[in-house]
Amino acid sequence: ALDELGQRHGIPRLACGDVRMATRSQRALFDVLTALDQGKPIAECGLALAANGERHLRPITTLEKVYPPEWLTETAHVAERCSFSLDELDYRYPKELAPAPLTPAQHLRQLTIAGMHKRYGNDPPDKVRALVARELKLIEEMGVEAFFLTVEDVVRFARSRGILCQGRGSAANSAVCYCLGVTEVDPSKQQLLFERFISKERNEPPDIDVDFEHERREEVLQYIYDKYGRERAALAATVISYRPKSALKDVGRALGLDPLRMNRLTASLAWWDQPDAWPERLRECGFDPDSTITRHLMTLTVQLVGLPRHLSQHVGGMVISDQPLHHLVPVENAAMTDRTIIQWDKDDLETLGLLKVDCLSLGMLTVIRKAIDLVNTVSGFRFPVSGKTAPAGCAERSEAHQPTSRFTTKTGDNSASPCQPRDTGNRSQTNKRINALSLATIPREDPATYAMLCRGDAVGVFQVESRAQMAMLPRLKPRCFYDLVIEVAIVRPGPIQGDMVHPYLERRQHPDKVAYPSEALRGVLERTLGVPIFQEQVMQIAIVAAGFTPGQADALRRAMAAWKRRGGLEPFRDKLLSGMHERGYSEDFAERIYTQICGFGDYGFPESHAASFALLTYFSAWLKCHHPAAFACALLNSQPMGFYAPAQIINDTKRHGVRVLPVDVRFSGWDCNLEGPGARNKDDGNKQSLDLDPCTLRLSPCASTIRLGLRMVRGFDEAAAERIIEARSERAFRDTQDLVERAGLDRRQVRALADADALKGLAGHRHRARWEALAAKRQGDLLENTVIREPRITLHPPEARQELIDDYAHLGLSLDHHPLKLLRPQLGRHVRCASELPQITDGRRIEAAGVVTHRQRPGTASGVIFLSLEDETGIINVIVWPKLVERYRREVLTGRILRVTGKLQNAEGTQHLVAERIHCEDHRLDRLSAGSRDFC
Repeated sequence: ALDELGQRHGIPRLACGDVRMATRSQRALFDVLTALDQGKPIAECGLALAANGERHLRPITTLEKVYPPEWLTETAHVAERCSFSLDELDYRYPKELAPAPLTPAQHLRQLTIAGMHKRYGNDPPDKVRALVARELKLIEEMGVEAFFLTVEDVVRFARSRGILCQGRGSAANSAVCYCLGVTEVDPSKQQLLFERFISKERNEPPDIDVDFEHERREEVLQYIYDKYGRERAALAATVISYRPKSALKDVGRALGLDPLRMNRLTASLAWWDQPDAWPERLRECGFDPDSTITRHLMTLTVQLVGLPRHLSQHVGGMVISDQPLHHLVPVENAAMTDRTIIQWDKDDLETLGLLKVDCLSLGMLTVIRKAIDLVNTVSGFRFPVSGKTAPAGCAERSEAHQPTSRFTTKTGDNSASPCQPRDTGNRSQTNKRINALSLATIPREDPATYAMLCRGDAVGVFQVESRAQMAMLPRLKPRCFYDLVIEVAIVRPGPIQGDMVHPYLERRQHPDKVAYPSEALRGVLERTLGVPIFQEQVMQIAIVAAGFTPGQADALRRAMAAWKRRGGLEPFRDKLLSGMHERGYSEDFAERIYTQICGFGDYGFPESHAASFALLTYFSAWLKCHHPAAFACALLNSQPMGFYAPAQIINDTKRHGVRVLPVDVRFSGWDCNLEGPGARNKDDGNKQSLDLDPCTLRLSPCASTIRLGLRMVRGFDEAAAERIIEARSERAFRDTQDLVERAGLDRRQVRALADADALKGLAGHRHRARWEALAAKRQGDLLENTVIREPRITLHPPEARQELIDDYAHLGLSLDHHPLKLLRPQLGRHVRCASELPQITDGRRIEAAGVVTHRQRPGTASGVIFLSLEDETGIINVIVWPKLVERYRREVLTGRILRVTGKLQNAEGTQHLVAERIHCEDHRLDRLSAGSRDFC
């Protein structure tokens, strides 16, 4: 019929197999995907399914038996004409970045030189001048000046709006980025490699990541859209592939299996469960692993894992072009308003050389800004003299091994603070009065801050708040900024797999035993006591000890990142070993270095990245140390983010002597705020200020009180909170009815307040608040200012157990009760508290209990699961070995309150309970909705 149609109209016929699958055996999987596309089970898809399995790739010998020769010939002719190459895409950088008549290269050079003089003064060191000149030359040779100008423009906009931002990653290896204010890591003060950032051998655009406050990053994205237009700017895309759980759910849906049973099945699976463990999970959930439908489920799931599931937005990669983007790539509207997204994966952009600026969001920048804003409710204070010396043991290090210029400046230096514009004015050697706390005025190398970190007291502190980092802090004992750089990088899979952690700690304890294979390698490894911890050091070893060029060393780094997936490290191995042998290094040393490189895999951490993060680690630690109430407030007001839930943040803050007051409609704003005789409530217009100690800039005790905000109430919205604040500013609320009437609350909103006990000040207790919430309603204009008196019913307040359950259900925390404090009498006196563990002898068998706050199963831990249990006194760290995980799988993965028996490890200031028996105590508080943050 098609042949006759073509003859009738003079249209050539060609062979087309309408290929939908690679092989015939994928027919069942194709049916599953068709059913998912149709949104109904396979059994209901009817004619939408493929009629047969012929739509697969077939050899020419088979096609010759199916199609006439002239059809196949015409197909070959069409294929010959399909000669398009991606090399034909003509991408050009935006032109408007350089003001006329300057070229982008001239404008970049001007900005860089001006920034260099701001950073280093009117007479920059020769080393810096040479470094900047070399980088500018390479940037111009590669023609990527516009890329640097684009990033500088975005950063300048953010700072003009008061948005904290900081460049990180490989861009911190660039002196040009440092002079432009994009990063805050000075490459001249550290042994960083520009080729880690950009090189001729790699011949692709550099990668610059800039972090912005996570609540204000959208302002930056919209600035880019406004500047270049939605025709020329769009977000990059990323392809999301199927994982076991999502594949199981979708295959089960296509096969028409019960959704509730499928949810139970996927909930019982952990990310590490392999297909051979699935039959046991299936039996637990009521499936017969030997039935035909179940075998289909497992087979098709395995086939579906790894296939593309959907196209998603990149976390912040903006693609910008001089011409409309749809001339280069397909573009579509994103789900979010005023956003456009391209349809190519981010990795394709790098291959094609398209400009991508990564505007990422970072919650800790939001926290730091909010904490500083809270502290700046003071009217003025004296700033202590800057330039404190580092503790003994750090000052002996050479300047090259010191941290960035932000932390190596002497009194009078003009260095600006990270994340905000520089202050070029001279700082007086004596105390002077300033108007506000800022990152520039935070004292550097503060001994109290480092002492806090040495104790492992780091809940909420950026990058060092995980249990692994908190266990490492008392062992590494950071006493200066560069120690923080190492701390950030060492608790990573790369150093762990490369067996670098324990040698480094051992050499830190015994620095006299550190030896170097040569003086050349001493310069590379001295700052980390002879142990390669950073990616840059691996590259430098290849250059110094094996004769690699900087570009070849970067190729080695990239091969390291891909060798586990694709192999390809052998050519580098031969060159590395032969190069080290030619330069007199022993075969044993060369093999050990190669093994460490392999241990890095794709987990090696760059020093430039660690230095950028360590800046924020120090600032957040200083704020926690000297302003615990303001820091906790900022954390609570920036949720969701970080490692800890609000309940753990508040409990930790209370253990530091900060008073926390409950949500109360009479006093609470939308955000959590500071209260006290000197506190200013910005919502109510109180103009009084906080009192700070003039030496430490620490809030006085009267202001170390947190009032929880209405944002903590689950199901409550900010607009309703603003109406409450506005009505309250006119006059105090008389009762619940008055609140509802004047704040315009509906029944759902007032019920949410009653459930969260936010009406306690008006009603007396939660039961009465709920009763009044049921009766309260808006009366309307006719009854305005009319008071209706009804007899008051006697209601008893709820018991402590019920208060606890309600607090967790509607706030996620409780200020008055901790679950373990209530359960302590039932558990018995032999169950130890977290506060007792430091005094218990190492190796002693004990029993402890707590609410599960975290579960972690690192990929480098060989199946070990780490649990964090919280009781009323602190955190208990539990180690569960793989065999015990299988024995107590349900308790470990789903239990909310656990009682653990095991041996205590108490050494080097940290305590871990190695589990031997685990009991779930959920039944004692069966309605407690205490969730955990799980990383397993």
